[in-house]
Amino acid sequence: MSGSGSGPGAGSLERRLIYARLDEEQLIALGERIGHEVSPPLFLALRGDLGAGKSTFARAIARGAGVEGEIPSPTFNLLFRYPVPRGAQIVHIDLYRLDDPEEVWELGWAELPAPDEIVMVEWPERAEVLLPPDRWEIELVETESGEARDVEFRRVGNPGPLPLPEEAG
Repeated sequence: MSGSGSGPGAGSLERRLIYARLDEEQLIALGERIGHEVSPPLFLALRGDLGAGKSTFARAIARGAGVEGEIPSPTFNLLFRYPVPRGAQIVHIDLYRLDDPEEVWELGWAELPAPDEIVMVEWPERAEVLLPPDRWEIELVETESGEARDVEFRRVGNPGPLPLPEEAG
């Protein structure tokens, strides 16, 4: 994706979006590819309703990066860290249970993402005003049939590159 959001101000939204319709197998394959190919630091804001596939996608990214073993949802713990073989860390955060955006500071929010971290945040809208200026917004929407997800990838600011599916819309 080339940068067309070169206007003034950090965090300006790039106008070019990538859309894809993916079944669960394709969503997992893309997540694993992202986890395998991206370089830290990287911040991914994962948006979507309950059951849209955010946790499935986050687990696939972690698996692709090399995380082994169980990868539980951080809904109750809020944050899990996983070391990966290439010396980086996966940070998986779920903000669903936050009552106040200011609660993110207790999670070490000011330091995210560290130079060696790939950060994935579910329910980022719970801390919208505190999101970093350089990030990928990834929105998952379940299709009517429930057999696929419409996925929108949007670059905000100047995050690192993502291996994206070919534009489908």
